[in-house]
Amino acid sequence: MTHRVGFVVFDGVTMLDVSGPAEVLHQAGRFDHHYDLILISPCGGEVTTSTGMPLSSTVTAAAAGRIDTVLVAGGDRLTEQPVDAELLATTRTVASRATRVASVCTGAFVLAQLGLLDGRRATTHWRHADTLARRHPQVRVEEDAIHVRDGRFITSAGISAGIDLTLALVEDDHGPDAARRIARELVVFLQRPGGQSQFTTATTPPPRNDLLRPLINSVLADPAADHDLPSMARAAAVSPRHLTRLFHTELGTTPARWVERVRLDRAQQLLLDGHSVTSAARHSGLGSDETLRRVFVRHLGINPTAFRQRFGTTGTIRTVVPTAKGTMDSPGSE
Repeated sequence: MTHRVGFVVFDGVTMLDVSGPAEVLHQAGRFDHHYDLILISPCGGEVTTSTGMPLSSTVTAAAAGRIDTVLVAGGDRLTEQPVDAELLATTRTVASRATRVASVCTGAFVLAQLGLLDGRRATTHWRHADTLARRHPQVRVEEDAIHVRDGRFITSAGISAGIDLTLALVEDDHGPDAARRIARELVVFLQRPGGQSQFTTATTPPPRNDLLRPLINSVLADPAADHDLPSMARAAAVSPRHLTRLFHTELGTTPARWVERVRLDRAQQLLLDGHSVTSAARHSGLGSDETLRRVFVRHLGINPTAFRQRFGTTGTIRTVVPTAKGTMDSPGSE
């Protein structure tokens, strides 16, 4: 039986909250994992997205029929005022008969106002996490998570995190190989592990080996912790030599080099968030200013201060391509 997924949409809905997950599920059909997608809105008919582009042929909750998974999309209007009664009623109706209920971005505000997230862990776009927590104190908001599962409810972070969430749903339904094939087709990582900051750049697709996955998730969640080879081997319950072989096989690098890259990613974001070089070095796990400088120059061809000056603002459109000798502006940059 084809799995039916109902997208709850409304005027002002964020386009990518719908199109990103829908494309994941469409790609699943190319690998014989078919999903039937249906757009559900309070009044049916045409809905205008935040971009002004329409979504046509939506149906009401009463006309939707059987729904296995509900996915409530987000939109700015959901945070600016209490959710309107019609949207709440629509979501309540379809969620009550679904086996799985998910939200993308600020769609969590709809589930929270219905009381469906009371006493549960949840997440939303980082910019609105405080508002969600303040407006619904009975929800345990995890502002840094990419997506959070609590029972039959799954909530995701901002906008593109809906793709991560939907890949996780496909993995639940059809296994990691199916999700991995779709991720490769879409040129995205299979997942940004839960607990990883919404700001952090994921550098590693999850490995096939089950021994490595929890270890990698723990490093991504807290790069500044002690992640030398002996401690990582103990955590994985294998010898250091065997762990090194696993990293070479699965990730094509050594544990130490991989951890350094994760710490570099975290340091980059800390600098962009306004941390000093010393603070970024300490909180990323790289330790000292000098170590941070060496790692930046080795991987990016630029020192931390120059990195922050160049990328800490969107005042100019500029693409920098790392080279062996330094950095080079791409053609057409300003």
